[in-house]
Amino acid sequence: VHMNVSYLLSYSLPLFLCPFPLSFSMSAPKGCGSSISSIYYNLCDLTTVWGIVVEAVAAAGVVTSFALFVILMASLPFVTNRKRKGMVALQASVLVFTVGLFGLTFAFIVSQYSTGCATRRFLFGVLFSGCLACLLMHGLWLVLLERRGRGPRGWMLCLGALGLWLVEVIINTEWLIITVVRTPAGGDTDLSCSIENMDFVMALIYVMVLLLAVVVMAVPSLTHKQWRRDGAFILMTGLFTLAIWVAWIVMYIQGNKLTGNPSWDDPTLAVAVVSNAWAFLFLYTIPEICLLTQEDPEQEQPDDEYHIYPARSLVFDNILREPEPPRQNVSMDNKAFSVDEPPTGTPASPYGAYDGQLRRCVYQPTEIALIAKGLTKMDHNMMIPRATVHSLNPGSGNSLPHSAESLPS
Repeated sequence: VHMNVSYLLSYSLPLFLCPFPLSFSMSAPKGCGSSISSIYYNLCDLTTVWGIVVEAVAAAGVVTSFALFVILMASLPFVTNRKRKGMVALQASVLVFTVGLFGLTFAFIVSQYSTGCATRRFLFGVLFSGCLACLLMHGLWLVLLERRGRGPRGWMLCLGALGLWLVEVIINTEWLIITVVRTPAGGDTDLSCSIENMDFVMALIYVMVLLLAVVVMAVPSLTHKQWRRDGAFILMTGLFTLAIWVAWIVMYIQGNKLTGNPSWDDPTLAVAVVSNAWAFLFLYTIPEICLLTQEDPEQEQPDDEYHIYPARSLVFDNILREPEPPRQNVSMDNKAFSVDEPPTGTPASPYGAYDGQLRRCVYQPTEIALIAKGLTKMDHNMMIPRATVHSLNPGSGNSLPHSAESLPS
């Protein structure tokens, strides 16, 4: 019986690692059902407060991230700023990696086992490097926009972020394969869960380099008047993430050992992951979504190349008006009828002022417009001859004019 109890304790010891000492009893803790595996007790044990709190915060983060992703996609038709529209892909990628961080939090709440430990080690650096790579490319776009007046296209930024993220994927994959291969066949020790804390931190050096690059890249963009807020959001996110990383690394390597609570390693990582994921949402994603639908101030004053119809194009500046000669009414003395003669000279042709050369203005009058203009001009200059009565013989009873010859008697 003594041998059986010793074997049972040695077999179940890795499964019951948690921040607080547990009594190795077969009964489920308060809040957990009897059918639940012992490795998930931290998710439902009412005596393990940190597990339930972190679990609730992570679940709320998943729901919030999904809602923000829907809002981001629904805002695309209303985005009028083409430059901000190119950043939507990076912001959506940050949301996807943030959801992964909230999901990774559950892996640190449950007790350690072989698959869970490998998942922690691989996804921790991969998910953080994805978020930081997107932030770094956004900061690089702001710097290039300030210096050259325009930044790279959105697909180029996505390719850059993908390349930075794949570097960490390759590093973690290689490290995971090496540690798994080193495990002796049939050995009692599983290197997936027995990795030293210092080794776990050293495997994240590339992620730390990305974090420092995000902070440094966001500083020059603060001088840009229009994009100052975007640079401030990236800088605040980078600084807050840097503070979280310094805190959890110190606690993970030295703090828990000095306080005599080495079992607090998992809660330390879980709190660090969930708090950093919320920092990505509050300090970067939500402010950027709020600025997404704002209009571009540069579009309010477009350049000359976008003037399709300048004000001068609405004037017929290529039709020259000829001076109109004064009207001269030709009247005949001693005649009852006279004819108003048209002005001397040939009327100007509607095509006279049109030299056939192209003008710089966008609008060119058609032949119909020229003819109509010419006819209007001729209407003012030409008069139809008509007969007018100037005077009648006063006191006479007949209406014969002075110029009429007397009939023979």
